[in-house]
Amino acid sequence: MQMRTIEIVVGAFMLAGIVSLAILAFRVSGFSVGDSAGTYSVYAKFENVGGLVTRSKVSIAGVIVGQVAEIELDQKTFMARVRMEINADVNQISVDSTAAILTEGLLGGKFIGLSIGAEEAYLKDGDEIRDTQSAIVLEELIGQFLMKQF
Repeated sequence: MQMRTIEIVVGAFMLAGIVSLAILAFRVSGFSVGDSAGTYSVYAKFENVGGLVTRSKVSIAGVIVGQVAEIELDQKTFMARVRMEINADVNQISVDSTAAILTEGLLGGKFIGLSIGAEEAYLKDGDEIRDTQSAIVLEELIGQFLMKQF
């Protein structure tokens, strides 16, 4: 009887560990199961997204306020069109704000940093940020530096 109790306790412990790892994996990946009812969409066009992926974070002053929902190629301008889902409680982003693709550290992932403008009109669902700054691609900078040396 004592052996059966030990097996049940070990099994419960293993099950709790597996559930904890699954929850941790979902939180770290940024994946959410719920719908995006508490968000609104804002668009921006970039010449080069340089490694930006869906579910990358969108931040204002270092605070995460949303995530990248979709990246597609605009067939008319051949620029990357990025759809960002911004949290609904962050509803005072002015229309003259800027969006820049930034890097987390030297070799970290890419994210979008928003800088708030001074206009009194605010972005609404479906609006586009006009002033953007594309990603700085490290390989291109190294290539330009090497070409100047020779």
